[in-house]
Amino acid sequence: MKITILGTRGEVKESAPGHIRHSGVLVDLEILLDIGEREFLNLQPKAIFITHLHPDHAFFILEPAKIETAIPIYAPEGNKNAEIIVPTGPVALDNYRVTPFPTLHSKKFLSQGYVVEKGSLKLVYTGDLIRFDKLHYPLLENADLIITDGSHLRKGGRIFRDKETGQVYGHAGIPDLIKLMRPFTANILFLHFGTWFYEDVSRSTDQIEELGREHNMRVIVGYDGLELDMDDLVGRPLIGQATLDRWKDS
Repeated sequence: MKITILGTRGEVKESAPGHIRHSGVLVDLEILLDIGEREFLNLQPKAIFITHLHPDHAFFILEPAKIETAIPIYAPEGNKNAEIIVPTGPVALDNYRVTPFPTLHSKKFLSQGYVVEKGSLKLVYTGDLIRFDKLHYPLLENADLIITDGSHLRKGGRIFRDKETGQVYGHAGIPDLIKLMRPFTANILFLHFGTWFYEDVSRSTDQIEELGREHNMRVIVGYDGLELDMDDLVGRPLIGQATLDRWKDS
């Protein structure tokens, strides 16, 4: 599977070269995971899978009129601005199998991640995340790559609890997500960065990659336009973004 990172910016005003567009990941030019920018529709994927209906993951939420497209759009819940299919189980698309699993993130919106399988390869895309139920851990086992939430660098992230309902919502920290994902994969790619990342992109990248080295994992810091082939991740040395261009073509 060939992966193209279309957008890596969270719902923040700050941006930097390579980190301008909101969330979007393209798989083999056929499957689009999240659609944070209207222009992503021009790529004409065969299907779109949205993790949750926040505008940096689903641009049309803030649109005044309904979007018109023949591309099937899957999401955890419907919305008046788009024709949405709510999947109740795995979705078969040609050579792909896309399996949704519920995640914990938002107070007002349902959220889910997706396991994308093609042949022997397995990609997991979580979207914004605190955690997911242990019941779904088996879905992630032996993942070749997990793409997840880079909103906060600090341990513990930024998590809130509703005083009335006790509902938890927010984002886990990158250290927490590395610990969570380590049993399932050797490769994690972070995107959806928050304000802290833009204070010094180079330093922030180094900090994230160092966390990966501490846990003996390949941690890649995503950027708009990053392309990688998942076949290249299997059996390669554990490295990060700094050397990505040197090994992906070797």
